[in-house]
Amino acid sequence: MGTSAVTLSPLAGKPPSDDMLIDVDQVLREYHERKLDLEDPRQRIAFGTSGHRGSPLDGTFNEAHLLAMTQAVCDHRKGEGITGPLFLGKDTHAVDGPAHDTALEVLAANGVQVIIAEGNEYTPVPVLSHAILTHNRGRKTGLSDGIAITPSHNPPRDGGFKYNPPSGGPAPVEATSAIEKRANALLLAGCVGVMRLPLAAARLHAVAQNLIRPYVDDLAFVVDMDVIRHSDLRMGVDPLGGASVHVWQAIRERYRLNLDVINPDVDFTFRFVPVDHDGQIRMDCSSQYAMAGVVALKDRYQIAFGNDTDSDRYGIVVPSVGLVPPNHAMAAMGRYLFARRADWRGRPTVGKTVVTTSLVDRVAAEARRTVFEVPVGFKWFVPGLLDGTLGFVGEESAGATLLCKNGKTWTTDKDGLVINLLACEIGAITGKDLGQHYEDLEAQLGRSYYRREDQPATPAQKTALGRLDAKAIKTRSIAGEPIVAALTRAPGNDAPIGGLKVVTENGWFAARPSGTEAMYKLYAESLVSSDHLGRLMEEARALVADALA
Repeated sequence: MGTSAVTLSPLAGKPPSDDMLIDVDQVLREYHERKLDLEDPRQRIAFGTSGHRGSPLDGTFNEAHLLAMTQAVCDHRKGEGITGPLFLGKDTHAVDGPAHDTALEVLAANGVQVIIAEGNEYTPVPVLSHAILTHNRGRKTGLSDGIAITPSHNPPRDGGFKYNPPSGGPAPVEATSAIEKRANALLLAGCVGVMRLPLAAARLHAVAQNLIRPYVDDLAFVVDMDVIRHSDLRMGVDPLGGASVHVWQAIRERYRLNLDVINPDVDFTFRFVPVDHDGQIRMDCSSQYAMAGVVALKDRYQIAFGNDTDSDRYGIVVPSVGLVPPNHAMAAMGRYLFARRADWRGRPTVGKTVVTTSLVDRVAAEARRTVFEVPVGFKWFVPGLLDGTLGFVGEESAGATLLCKNGKTWTTDKDGLVINLLACEIGAITGKDLGQHYEDLEAQLGRSYYRREDQPATPAQKTALGRLDAKAIKTRSIAGEPIVAALTRAPGNDAPIGGLKVVTENGWFAARPSGTEAMYKLYAESLVSSDHLGRLMEEARALVADALA
């Protein structure tokens, strides 16, 4: 299981106290009224691996940001010749409702046909991806794209903005860089050049559709919903107050599942989500602390699960082990899929990021499949998911998706909903839960010892790490083993890692600078022992320090 070097809060896993809850009115007021200090680079727009995120309370996600980003998307659409409708969705963070309205005002003023969720419904990211791909199937013109107003699992004070082009998945670097550059130019110009309609007029330009129903109806193409229903598996789900709440209700009714929606509430303070490891409220379904309430129910259900706020991540709880670590889940699911999906023609491969467990490589070798290893960021998987060469893809941070049973594209963005259902299929068909499958895998392919921690770094050190040349690594061994590769570019697509990965026969470490904080992230895995992992981490810290000196 992965761990972090951050000191564990004494509140971790406990209900938040009232003084930890956001003042929703203050967040909304700051969104509309705060005057930005654009001399502070932190208050400008920065697209990371999943769009721009920030908080109205910090001057990093305010109305001016939304005006500029949405106008930049409109300009990008014109430049790319994208003329179809744009799907606009939001999650359950407090500020995402007003941000959704601001985006609609700009889109409508630019003459974009906007499709929004019927009944002011929340829209999970995988539902948005599915809607884009469904509209574009068989088309060469009039293609659609989408904007998701979401900061994913970030704390309640935050908001976020993510653009998905006609591919349905996260936008490539070329697109996000152009949008970011144009948005910041508009922001620095006081949003002169932004077109905007009053909200009432903008709503007249929008078309409201039920986006959840088509997604739910199509689930049977990707997961064996019949076998789940007939197994009468006892299931429980906690949406953690996120956008999946009504999706799970629709899934239960459509497929007549023995599924309890443990908590159907939406509350902008997220007062019902246990405190995460660092003392923050964070809707992270891969965290044993945020998922403490679900983990406590592991013996009540044969499987229980959760999703983060935009539903692109999964969290699976089973009686055998409790919360299944994402690395374990990915390895076990990959092994199951490559044994069971006989209609995946053309022998699609598995995709993983450079910081995902090496057990995936062993699973792939066992199935005589190759591994497509890419930098962190789901956007790198999009082309392979579209052409069917990638059958199953995932990250160590609990983001994953897969092809339909017939080998066709399902979503090109992370889909925590379908991954939770895949775990149900595995339990229903095999009679074993996902933790037991991982234990079988470990007994046959080896045990993984994995850790992630955060290390302090100055801005100059972060820049240097991001630009590091592999030749700067002078040592030839680490943790008692010869170094077989020192990588600054990913093996699968030769794209820059934005850091360093050092590989030995039975272990590896990777170091990447944080995009927003004064630190770098250090990941390591040993396939030998916990002592070997500790040695790897210790020597990795020293090696990185020497390289940055």
